[in-house]
Amino acid sequence: MSLPLPTSLSPSKVSSFKDCALAFRFSAIDKLPEPPSPWTTKGTLVHRALQLLFWDEPPGRRSVAAAMAKLDRAWAEMAGDPDFTGLGLTEAEAEVFLEEARALVRGYFRLEDPDEVRVVGVELKLEARLGNLTLRGIIDRLELDADGELVVTDYKTGRSPGANFELSRMAGVHFYALLCEQVLGRRPARIQLLHLSEPVAISLVPSDQAMRGLRNRTQAVWAAVERACRTEDFRPKVSKLCDFCSYKQHCPVFGGQLPPAPALATAG
Repeated sequence: MSLPLPTSLSPSKVSSFKDCALAFRFSAIDKLPEPPSPWTTKGTLVHRALQLLFWDEPPGRRSVAAAMAKLDRAWAEMAGDPDFTGLGLTEAEAEVFLEEARALVRGYFRLEDPDEVRVVGVELKLEARLGNLTLRGIIDRLELDADGELVVTDYKTGRSPGANFELSRMAGVHFYALLCEQVLGRRPARIQLLHLSEPVAISLVPSDQAMRGLRNRTQAVWAAVERACRTEDFRPKVSKLCDFCSYKQHCPVFGGQLPPAPALATAG
């Protein structure tokens, strides 16, 4: 009896499968819930503030003060969100949380002038077919450069990776470039990560070789997912990431029990 295939792949799912096939299964197939974390929730808050800044404010009005007002609005929207309330923060801890989000928004302004950005879309959902595989992704920001070429921008609110991990972090933005190429018929001239905490910007040109390699790797991951579902063989991969895994309690490596998939899905 094989496990059901996921309906699509996204950059996070590709990364998840490569990091640990069992964690991928828990998330993408068994749909086990992940407890909220302060890092992801803070990232959601900051992304929402920047989304509102570019949605609501035309060039010439995208100031730090305007961004802080958008952050306050995003903060009010999040007040009843389970991802925030589930953190169980005290009033003092919530104030520290908000101040850290303010620092990230201020960090954005140290990287670029938002009044110079020619926005095409923010939080843009794209979907495309690659063979028998559906690719999905949400682009933080798509814009036009001075020459009218597309640029994909992805915000990161965590610490920037070391040199050994820099290229792997760019794989997700290459994925968005592939979606643009498939859906819009145009490959972005540039892809960039904006790390707001340092702040530091990492920018690359998506070459033919890089895009061809991404297609091949993505199809290889999908073939591996299909095989793992067919054989019900999603193997855990022990690494430093285990300390941060939301599914550690279910993992046999750490004494967890792996019940049949239907039981896991029901528990989720």
